[in-house]
This record gives sequence, C-alpha cells and structure tokens, in this order.
Amino acid sequence: MDSVRLIEQWPVDNAATAVVRADGTVLGAHGDTARVFPLASVTKLFTTYTTLIAVEEGAVDLDQPAGPEGSTVRHLLAHTSGLGFSEHKVLAPAGQRRLYSSAGFEQLADALTEHTGIAFDTYQNEAVFQPLGMHDTALKGSPGSGAESTVDDLVRFATELQTPSLVDPSTLEAATQVAFPGLTGVLPGFGHQKPNDWGLGFELRDHKDPHWTGKNSSPRTFGHFGQSGTFLWVDPDAGVACVTLTDRAFGPWAARVWPEFTDAVLAELA
Repeated sequence: MDSVRLIEQWPVDNAATAVVRADGTVLGAHGDTARVFPLASVTKLFTTYTTLIAVEEGAVDLDQPAGPEGSTVRHLLAHTSGLGFSEHKVLAPAGQRRLYSSAGFEQLADALTEHTGIAFDTYQNEAVFQPLGMHDTALKGSPGSGAESTVDDLVRFATELQTPSLVDPSTLEAATQVAFPGLTGVLPGFGHQKPNDWGLGFELRDHKDPHWTGKNSSPRTFGHFGQSGTFLWVDPDAGVACVTLTDRAFGPWAARVWPEFTDAVLAELA
C-alpha cells in the first residue's frame, strides 16, 4: 500500500505502521515494525480485553461493584464511574457524566486482581499476550497507560479484535456498542463531544467531529489513541485495522495528520 508511506512526511523521528485484514493478512506496513514504543492510553485496549476474558471466565461480572461508591466494572470500562482523569478523586456520581479516567482503569485492574487472586499483569500476560504471541509486549506501569509494544505485536492484537478467539464474538460485539448512551464529555485532544460515545473500554468513532480517525471512517470504527503518539483503530465496515506507533507525544501535528492518513488508507482500499 502506497498510503502507509505517508508517515515519512510526519514531524516525528521514528514511526511505524501496518494495515491488517481480519484474517491477519498485512496489506501494508512501513517503518521499523519490531521497534518497541510506549503505548500510553492504547494500553487501555489490553486492560479492556483482559477484563472481557475475566467476565467470560466468571471471575468478575460487568455489573458488580468496583471503583467508587455506586460504580461497577461496566462504569469503569465506559468512563462513567465519576473518577477524574489521573487522580483517584470522585468528581461526579456514577453513570451521570463521561469523564475520561486512567485512574478508573487502575481501579479496574485492582478489582480484577481481587477477584481472580492473580496479580493483574500476570493475569493479562497469561490471558492475552501469551496466547496471541505478543512476546514484545509488556505492562510496565499503569493499566491505563503503561504498556509497551511493537507494531508486529499489535497486528496480532488487531487481528484478534476483528476475528476474536480469546472471547466469544458476541462479547466483543457488545463491548463495541454504546454504553450509557447520550452522555456528553471531552474526548482528550479533540474537545467537548455531544454525545461522547464509548463502548466498554473502546472509544467509538460514531459521528464525533473532530476525531482522530478519518472523515470517511465508518461510524462503527472503534479503538484508542495514546498520548505518546500512538493509535489503533478497527473499521468493521472496511474490514481492516490500522496500527501506528510514533515517538512524538500527541499534539496538533497528530490531530492534523492522523485523519488524513486514515482517509488515505481507506481510499486506497476502496
């Protein structure tokens, strides 16, 4: 794919990308796909998937209490627990506002540790990374922002998100539908959104504007981006996923080039 070479024009020192179909076929890749990058909030996708596996195993339930008073596992996943961004401080009653919260994902991991009896990073490694062959991926800090990985490993994860083998497809389908619809909130880096739709751990494209995916991304597109200059999106209507990792923090440069890049990829596929 010629479109993946657009990352050569980005104002970053190092970047790598890949576009992958649901069967694992890599349609195009560029850059050092074996280089390890910090993922920042793309980490939340791993924590989400680990939670979905724990739910299927019966270790936790989406509607059991977790986090601050009145909050559940479902609230923590959907950023509606009322917790603030990084501090473990309650700013609103559960279920009333979409407050993007890394602290919530830390409390989510604590809940999984409590109910599985296994340290979260160990459980995640055994449940997600090892089965998918993600040998260069590791949680080095917060379950909301502390993982490191490579494009090669994330291609395996992006394939799983298109053709799930670790969870039932219906579980992933439910997690990529709007949870607590109608709530407004701020999409980090892109301002106030009304509504600010999220699934369970997955940020949803829906009809948000502006957004970090493309103007031509389908409303069903889901994924996440990270403050370290990283993103992973899955577009079910296009039948592909894209992983991109860089070594420059998110900023206006990313808000400008990421949507252009995504639209170029989708246009080439079409």
